[in-house]
Amino acid sequence: MKNHYIIPIFIPHRGCPHDCVFCNQRKITGLDTEITSEQIIDIIEGHLNTISDSVLKEIAFFGGSFTGLDLKVQQSFLNIAKNYKDEGKIDKIRLSTRPDYIDKEIIENLKAYGVDIIELGVQSLDKEVLNSSNRGHTVEDVYRAVDMIKANEFELGLQMMVGLVGDTYNKSLYTVKKFIELNPDFVRIYPTLIIRQTYLETLYIKKIYKPFTLEDTIDYIKDYLMLFKYFDIPVIRIGLQPTKNISFEEDVVAGPLHPSIRQIIESKLYGEIIKLMLIEKRFNTNNLIIKLNSKSVSQFVGYKGENLKKLKKKYNIKIIETNNVNKIEINDGYEKYLLDEKYFIKKYLCKHNIICS
Repeated sequence: MKNHYIIPIFIPHRGCPHDCVFCNQRKITGLDTEITSEQIIDIIEGHLNTISDSVLKEIAFFGGSFTGLDLKVQQSFLNIAKNYKDEGKIDKIRLSTRPDYIDKEIIENLKAYGVDIIELGVQSLDKEVLNSSNRGHTVEDVYRAVDMIKANEFELGLQMMVGLVGDTYNKSLYTVKKFIELNPDFVRIYPTLIIRQTYLETLYIKKIYKPFTLEDTIDYIKDYLMLFKYFDIPVIRIGLQPTKNISFEEDVVAGPLHPSIRQIIESKLYGEIIKLMLIEKRFNTNNLIIKLNSKSVSQFVGYKGENLKKLKKKYNIKIIETNNVNKIEINDGYEKYLLDEKYFIKKYLCKHNIICS
């Protein structure tokens, strides 16, 4: 599989008709003025000059709501991306937008310009949470938009936020389960952070809103990630990415902030799997050799080695990195044991009454 490279184009906030309580798009995108076609070309060329031809390349329009822009502006921006795609310089075109800014005319326009991927900023499928967040769209808007996107064979991405105003563990869990029913191609999960110059900051200062703690957020998203993994839905991002335009230290007032939040969550997920494995499996020796894909090492070892420490309390461990082992293989000198992640994920989900079927 080719490596994946995204060329991000951040568009102005004016594509979005609402000021959601959590949002300061000018801070997130760094844009207060219009972006021009010339600037878009400069951004694309700047990236292409540094990318290997062997990687899969995407032009992605992020920030605001792309399909909320004036149609002529959309066409102007998309025409640039389409030209690069037609010339074989990029492989795909991606954009993000709101569920209520998808209709037949918009879909036909996106198809005409070769758009491949549409990401919907859903945030929640709980009606009260949507209203409290001033999202300005309904749950029904989400289902209608998803139906149109899938019917026209675009790749579908869904974005959710955890810890919005009025949110709870169970409300976000409900959103996760509904996302799974919608069967997107991928998902992004964003813990809610309080960014300066947002209405959420005002609610926080007035003590009307209290963000989820970091510890709770990690535990909650661990369960949500378990579900997505079980149903083979990739989660391509967890957490807001710091950029030159937004500083975690200066721009985030409060909330479950940690630069390694995904690593910690995945570490805890593997920790639960290891705990269940040790309950169920009795190895015949203290000398274990573990083989695993190099991409899985950090999650298996755990954040700051927490998972490995638990294993070492019971066994002497030798970890061998390899690039051609898909499942984690444990050899105790007598037999090879393949650790079935899905089996233990299901045991965990059933144990905690999340799903049990």
